[in-house]
Amino acid sequence: MRNVIITDTTLRDGMHAVSHQFTPGQMAAVARGLDEAGVPIIEIGHGDGLGGASLQYGFAAGTDREYLEAVSAVLKNASLAVLLLPGIGTKVDLEMAADLGARAVRIATHVTEADISEQHIGLAKRLGMMTVGFLMMSHMASPEKILEQARLMESYGADVVYVTDSAGALLPDGVRERVGLLKAHLKVPVGFHAHNNLSLAVGNNLAAMEAGATYLDGTLRGLGGGAGNAPTEAMVAVLDRMGVATGIDLYTLMDVAENVLQPLMHRPQQISNASLMLGYAGVYSSFLLHTYRAAEKFGVDPRDILVELGRRKIVGGQEDIIIDVAQELSSERSAGRAG
Repeated sequence: MRNVIITDTTLRDGMHAVSHQFTPGQMAAVARGLDEAGVPIIEIGHGDGLGGASLQYGFAAGTDREYLEAVSAVLKNASLAVLLLPGIGTKVDLEMAADLGARAVRIATHVTEADISEQHIGLAKRLGMMTVGFLMMSHMASPEKILEQARLMESYGADVVYVTDSAGALLPDGVRERVGLLKAHLKVPVGFHAHNNLSLAVGNNLAAMEAGATYLDGTLRGLGGGAGNAPTEAMVAVLDRMGVATGIDLYTLMDVAENVLQPLMHRPQQISNASLMLGYAGVYSSFLLHTYRAAEKFGVDPRDILVELGRRKIVGGQEDIIIDVAQELSSERSAGRAG
């Protein structure tokens, strides 16, 4: 029987969909349920990782320390994981997370910038943490370029390297090609992280598994930036039907999704016109709420903003450009009416 290792990131990636407003108590309640269901790795924190709470990325309902303390107190079996983007999170943040019970960290960089992860991967290894290299926006690079960057992360000491479809823009063939190449040439396991902007998250996870991925991600109810992620409960149900072992109790997981997580959601996770455009245009999924706000402020169509962001190949960390684009589109429209 094949098996895969599931990381549930409801309490980190899902924070984008609730404007980072889960309280530490709410986060602990969801984490307790995930742990009881047998989820092996639970990632928590601000949507943009350690140190992400800011004016640019949005302030959270709690601090990194408060979230870590609340969740580490309720976990009995699962590994507590955090995300760190070099340039947002710091080595001090990582040391604090390890002190408070984090046993795994995903060091995330743009798909062509793995070289900035060396110090943080090295520190994580010295802290005794399971260390994952997380190559974001992987639709923006060729499979060969991704392999080059993955080899860097492997050489720095990463235990796993992920192909990360941050925009939900990859099609199954693109997933197979990227994951398959890494599987063939890396010594460490390969993971895949899907977003659902083109309604392909579960299917792309299956394509990744078929190409050799050992680690797959999901969120309860698919909660996440844009149209969200692969719903963990749906993914586990499909894998169970396929005879793929996850070690997760499906009924318990479903109950946590419906009875604990769903009442905390601000709105149902769905593929709206704008979130569909994220995948179509290849734009970072966490840009959605920022885009909606800018579109309303300047009276423009959010789809037009997203198409222009995709044309400019804007990536995470450049959220301020969303306002610039919206303002430019509004000015162009006003000039057109005046003409």
